[in-house]
This record gives sequence, structure tokens and C-alpha cells, in this order.
Amino acid sequence: MTSADPTTGAPPAAAGAPYRLLQRLVAVRPDEMRAVLWCWLYIFALFSSYYIMRPIRDQMGIARGVEDLPWLFFGTLVAMLLVNLPFAWLVKKLPRSRFIPLTYRFFAANIVLFALALHLASPDETVWVGYVFFIWLSVYNLFVVSVFWQLNVDLFSPEQGKRLFGVIAVGATVGGIVGSSITASLARQVSPTFLLISAAVLLEVAVFAASRLARLSPSLHTRPGTEGKANPVAKEADAKAATGDERPIGGGILAGLVNALRSPYIRGIAVFILLYTATSTFAYFLQGQIVEHGLTDRAERTAFFASIDFGVNTLALAVQLFLSGRVITLLGVSLALTLLPALTMAGFAALAATPSLAMIAVFQVMRRAADYAITRPAREVLYTVASREDRYKAKGFIDTFVYRLGDQAGIWASRGLGEIGGRALPFAAIVITAAWLSVGLWLGRRQVAREATGKYS
Repeated sequence: MTSADPTTGAPPAAAGAPYRLLQRLVAVRPDEMRAVLWCWLYIFALFSSYYIMRPIRDQMGIARGVEDLPWLFFGTLVAMLLVNLPFAWLVKKLPRSRFIPLTYRFFAANIVLFALALHLASPDETVWVGYVFFIWLSVYNLFVVSVFWQLNVDLFSPEQGKRLFGVIAVGATVGGIVGSSITASLARQVSPTFLLISAAVLLEVAVFAASRLARLSPSLHTRPGTEGKANPVAKEADAKAATGDERPIGGGILAGLVNALRSPYIRGIAVFILLYTATSTFAYFLQGQIVEHGLTDRAERTAFFASIDFGVNTLALAVQLFLSGRVITLLGVSLALTLLPALTMAGFAALAATPSLAMIAVFQVMRRAADYAITRPAREVLYTVASREDRYKAKGFIDTFVYRLGDQAGIWASRGLGEIGGRALPFAAIVITAAWLSVGLWLGRRQVAREATGKYS
């Protein structure tokens, strides 16, 4: 097999015209295509599943008004902490080929139970089932996506991550488009039970794709330029790396928390996520207020939320196909991490001036599309220069508990600022976003330094 030039990334001559056409869009080498395709199916299934359920959750969360949102976010934070402990134990004891399927099948069983509960519940009981579902799905969406990226940052090198993570995220965007369009078109015709069963089936598709992706670990560990050559030293090192991928991570159950506090680099990632989620919650709270006053029918609210999701993923798809990998590679991780904070500041300024349904829709579409297409791939690159234990334990802790801690801080702050009234909430969000931007710049520089030295601990 002839590889791409490791310095230029140019495709081999044997790849032919189809590959050269693909190369104009995405920087994928021929030996990486199988892995990218399995990543696409994997993340497509996860996001289709989530986006089928997300509009259901959103309308359930404001069933009795936005006043209940702070308590729902607090319940989510507690649930996230409780779920982290058994997950950390699985990561410690089992290889990834076992703990990944177990995690997804646990959540699939939960979905089936919720479908049954909603089918049997009375109208009054449905409100409380909906609140539990809101908390559960807020845990679910972070865990299943975090596990996906844990596997990817373990499989791909920092250089590959910069080129490929934006491309891989295309599968998430397509999944979001399919999932949200299904709910947007069927929410008025079918019961939530039918939609939930569909979401559970998609998780089994994700399990299948994850198993196939993990099997490609040896080929991804092969150094560019050594394929098919008699280089026993390099081949032995590659084989050891691939074999090590399937050993249990080991270490302590609380290692994720300890490392997030001890390591300045990992702590910086935690602060970045904390500030990001706080501003996201500000936007979510404003969205809830605007939708509560602008739309009264539950089906209309569900359709409105699903339409925003559809717009987010359509815009993100265009950016991911043509810009993501090149933005991160050419501009660097630092600038990629600051694009979303800059856009967020502009959006909150616009909402301070015009708090309407149209404005919140435009803001959410642009903000979340930038997150999916640029910021999320860039922040996953940060973990490619972390230790293997941090890739699973610290990353899992930050992606779940720290993420929801930011939600909790954001929702209580939103409630307090909302009582003040006026433009207090968007102005406070702008100040917090400035700090978030600064942390992004620092993290990008640290990632470059770690990659250059090869010191990941």
C-alpha cells in the first residue's frame, strides 16, 4: 500500500481522480478512509438518536414554565456525579472493547423504559415523567458523545486530529439533520413512544460501528511511509501501541477529578468548558423565556425547537465540509477556539437589542453551528496531547460533570439576572465570554507546545 506524503498530505497517484476530488474537500489519506467512514456511521447514529429525543425534552422542560429549569439543571448535576462513579469503575476495570458497548446498551435500555412510562402515564403523570426524562437526557447526551470522542482521541494522533476531527463531525451534523427532521415532521402525527424506540435502535447501530472502528487501531498506529516495508523495529512499536489500546486503563476511580485539579493544562480545559456551558445556559434560558411568551401550543414549541436544530445542522454541515479541517490546520487551535466566544459576544449584544423569536433562532443556529463545526473539533484536539488516562477519565469527568456544573452555575445566574430585568443577563454573558476567549487562546498555545515536545503528562 502506498501512503500519502507524510509532510504534504498529498494523495498517492494510485488513488485516482475520485480520491483527488475528495481531497479538495477534506484532508483524508487513503489509509484513513475506512476509519473515517466508521466514525461517520458511529456519530451519525448517536446524533440521530439524540436529536430525535431533544425536542421532546425541550418542550417537557418548560411544560410548567421556565421557573422549574434551575431545579432540573440541579437534578442533572447530581445525576451526572452519580453516573460518573460507575463509569470510572468500568474504565478502570475493562478494556474499551467492553465498556463502550456496556455504556451504550445501558442507555438504550433506559430509553425503552421511558417509552413504556410515557405510554402508560396519565396526563398529570406525564409532566413528572417528562421532568425525569429531561434530567436523564441531559446526562445521556454528554456521556454518549464523550465516549465517542474518548475513543477518537485515543485512536488518532494530534496531526490527524487537526485534519480529521472536523471531517468526522460531518457524521454528527448529518445525524442531527436526520434526527431533528424526523421529529419536526412526525411530532404532530405520532406519539413520543414511537420516536423513543427509534432512538434506542440507533444506539445499537453505534455499538456496531464502534466495534469496527476499534479494530482499525493497528492501521492508525502505523507510521506514514512504513506500510508494506520491512521495518521490524517500527512494526514492533506500532504493534505494542495497538495492543496497549485494548488494555484496561487502570488507575483510581477519582483520577478524573484529581487530574482536573492537579494539571494546569487539564484544569484549563475544565475552565474552558465551564465558561462555555455557562454562556450556553444563558442562551438556553433566554430561549425558554422568549418561546414561553411567543408560543403557547406544545406541538408548536416542539416543532420550533426541531426547526432550530435542523438549521443548526444544515449550516454546520456546510462549514464542516469546506472549512473545519482547514481552519484548525491553517489558523491553529488557538484561533479556532476563539471563534465561538467572539460570535457569542455579538449574539448576546443583538439579543439585548432585539429579544425576539427570530433573533434567538438566528443566534442559536449560528452559535451552535460554529460550536459543532469548529470549536468542538478544536477542543477535542486538546486531548490528543494528554495522557491516555486523562483521555478517558479526566475527559469523561470534564465532558459530563464539569459541563453540567457550568450549566448549574449558568441557570442560577440566569435566574438572578432575569429578576433584575432589562439587559443584565446578556451584558453579564458578554463579560463571561471575554474570559472564555482568553482561556481558549492560552489552551491553544499549550497544545502546540505539548505536541512539539511530545510530553503528554
